[in-house]
Amino acid sequence: MVLSKKALGIAPSMTLSIDAMAKKLKQEGRDVVGFGAGEPDFDTPENIRNAAKKALDMGLTRYTPAAGMPELRSAIAQRLYDKYGLSYEPDDIVVSNGGKHSLFNVFAAILNPGDEVLIPVPYWVTYPELVRMSDGVPVFVQTGPSLKATADDIRRALTSKTKALILNTPSNPCGTVYTRRELEEIAEVALEADIIVVSDEIYDELVYDGEHVSIASLSPAIKENTIVVNGLSKTYAMTGWRIGYTASNRQVAKVMAAYQSQATSNPNSIAQYAGIEALRGPQDSVAQMKQAFDRRRKLLCKLINDIDGLSCEMPGGAFYVMMNISGIKGKTYDGMPINTSLEFAEALLKHTLTAVVPGAAFGADDYVRLSYAIKDENIVKGLERIKQFVRALK
Repeated sequence: MVLSKKALGIAPSMTLSIDAMAKKLKQEGRDVVGFGAGEPDFDTPENIRNAAKKALDMGLTRYTPAAGMPELRSAIAQRLYDKYGLSYEPDDIVVSNGGKHSLFNVFAAILNPGDEVLIPVPYWVTYPELVRMSDGVPVFVQTGPSLKATADDIRRALTSKTKALILNTPSNPCGTVYTRRELEEIAEVALEADIIVVSDEIYDELVYDGEHVSIASLSPAIKENTIVVNGLSKTYAMTGWRIGYTASNRQVAKVMAAYQSQATSNPNSIAQYAGIEALRGPQDSVAQMKQAFDRRRKLLCKLINDIDGLSCEMPGGAFYVMMNISGIKGKTYDGMPINTSLEFAEALLKHTLTAVVPGAAFGADDYVRLSYAIKDENIVKGLERIKQFVRALK
């Protein structure tokens, strides 16, 4: 059987692979500390679960409009207005099966073969693969010590084939948060070059220092050129419910809705009713999760920076830390060389049952990513194992 060259060229997600390895070891009864998970370790709030149960009991299980129920799209539009002053109509919103699906719709709608998409490094592992799946060309924009792309970095990467820029703030994998001034400078470059900004804001509620700024809110001109991508997974601990969405100009929204209608039809109806409750119901759980993550990021960073040879910067958002391992590369553990982030992660998991994600997955081989979406006691346990591992290096 001859398979598609495009499909065969798509790399599996390294973050999901590491997480799967850790879960397999746990199922075998091993005491694994997993820093790989990209999802909150909290339950979906009770009011949201109850809304889903009610919808199920009422038999609300039939098809909805392909772009999502009007009530949910209205709730999303209202949220964007209340938080960022962004004015969207429900028809400008497309609800999908998670943020990843939303991004797939975006690139399917805007890319032609050979179009280039600028992706600042470090980047979420799925960005380049989604671009390739739509016959685009990922172009990686190298960043400085801040791990944020500057306007000059972006300007230098522009070519006649540049179609879009992916902007992820707060960032996965490094938790960086762009300031208003930084976004204004990037918006100026995007407008000068007439490129689309794909603004992935899935972690917008998880900002610990200052506040999240949506680049689309800076001016009517940049709003017209921006596709905002967001969802309910991270804010409401709803990763498995699979509700993501985009907000864009009407032309783009219509194309994405049509594409989705042929590809998957509507998102899960019960999850949509849960989503309405998430957006319109009490928000106490969001504040509680944010408080816990804030405490954990400080704990994790302190423990990392206390280990000789390792370091990290305090993330401003999301729930990830990029741990710099450049100070220990070139050493060995029990005869195993540690020259790459993958070798570090594999040796760490094998010898200490501690799972981290290699920075190579994000285009940053001097780092490994740790998620602090785990209990405080597991952060302490895991970092003690990492400390002993590093001490044993020769």
